[in-house]
Amino acid sequence: MTNFKVLAAAFGAALLVAACGGGDIGPAGTQNANPARGVLMQSPPPRITSMTKEDFTALLTAKSPSLLQLAGNPTCGVDVQYIKYGTVGGTGEATDASGALMVPTGTAAACSGARPIVLYAHGTNITKSYNLANFADNTNQGYSEGVLLAALYAAQGYIVVAPNYAGYDSSSLSYHPYLIADQQSKEMIDILTAAKTALPTLMSPTTASAKLFITGYSQGGHVAMATHRAMQAAGMPVTASAPMSGPYALAYYADAIFGGSVPLGSTMFAPLLTTSFQKAYANLNIAPSDIYESTYASGIDSLVPGVYDFTTVVTSGKLPQLQLFNSTAPAPAFASITPKAGFEFGFGTGNLIKNSSRAAYLMDAAANPDSGAAPPSAPAYSLRVAAKTNDLRGWTPQAPVLLCGGNGDPTVFWLANTQVMASLWATLPAGLVTVLDVDSAPGTAGASNPFYGAKAGFAAAKASTFASSGATGVAGAYHGTLVPPFCNAAARGFFSQF
Repeated sequence: MTNFKVLAAAFGAALLVAACGGGDIGPAGTQNANPARGVLMQSPPPRITSMTKEDFTALLTAKSPSLLQLAGNPTCGVDVQYIKYGTVGGTGEATDASGALMVPTGTAAACSGARPIVLYAHGTNITKSYNLANFADNTNQGYSEGVLLAALYAAQGYIVVAPNYAGYDSSSLSYHPYLIADQQSKEMIDILTAAKTALPTLMSPTTASAKLFITGYSQGGHVAMATHRAMQAAGMPVTASAPMSGPYALAYYADAIFGGSVPLGSTMFAPLLTTSFQKAYANLNIAPSDIYESTYASGIDSLVPGVYDFTTVVTSGKLPQLQLFNSTAPAPAFASITPKAGFEFGFGTGNLIKNSSRAAYLMDAAANPDSGAAPPSAPAYSLRVAAKTNDLRGWTPQAPVLLCGGNGDPTVFWLANTQVMASLWATLPAGLVTVLDVDSAPGTAGASNPFYGAKAGFAAAKASTFASSGATGVAGAYHGTLVPPFCNAAARGFFSQF
């Protein structure tokens, strides 16, 4: 659930990395217009750009010294391939999707031979053209996150496999199965299968080692955890995973939102979620006009992902910027819970969700509450039923997990998600689950404090943002800009020990 439009704006010039040797797409290869799951639509896939380590270092030095400092000097060059593959939609229907395959190049030991794979799931975006492989266009919504992946992982010797997700870019699916754990984990497995098939056919042929690391941020944190769970259930080896700032306890988080704790960005995420649920679950039986105010209901089920970004969808009047709920209580019985202190910005007269819909949700939550330790036992309201279906509580990892985030996150709440999972897994064997709050005291640098750099770096970035933009600036940048680079750096450090 990440606003990477904010990341692009704030990191902006720091991430303007031009493609060196770009446009070298190679031969057309074999085409497959109707691929089965995990099958490439074009083999070999086209190479979008090829960067030597010297070129990448020079560009990061000139354009992004902060990212260069965080990631370290590139050890390897990076080739970026654009892959298209067969997968499924929210109801299991056959479809296709696209993504990025980044491979390290060069003669250094870390760049050649069998390389570990980082399977990465990106954060929420509402622009359909989002493409992590599009290094030729720094205005593309996926560009900033793609460069981050190249610098932090691929240039340090990891093969990166990252889907754009079904419903985005060139995908023929008419919607995106947002936070549908079953579909999104299947798609992650499908792109991994397709990428492994592609590796020996590339212009710089590459071999994968047996090491597989799974990570992702925000929405991608949920996807990463769901993928780890699915692969473990299927007996597929996972070396370690690092879900970051994800809405893992989805039902508990949704209850907190409807209870009055409104996250920043929720007016953008709500249409993605309800459309996704409606497409995936035939028995949902809730029309947009039942959920949303008439100002916004018409066409909202096809609005996102679409042509708008996080700014233009508001300036065009398609969605309110902040007001998720009406400032008037949805029913007399719920007068005491609206609005919650500190979340007043999420209430107003130009709100998105109707009071009648909120009242129905709250009545169900009151009758069948979520304990935090487990989802509600028998929710009746359709949105709560769907949220429970995609809640990730109730499984136990068998491979090491790093949970990373920030305790002050105003978008995906730490206490309702990361802390819930940390509490549920607190009794597991030592070392199986590591919890990192980058917004905590750095402590003292040393071997006994492996995350000192991530914490100290975050503290410095947060202080700089506060100095220039105040508390409002920090809140706006926290989830989409401040946390992601440092959690990703921590994830790489975590993976390096295996």
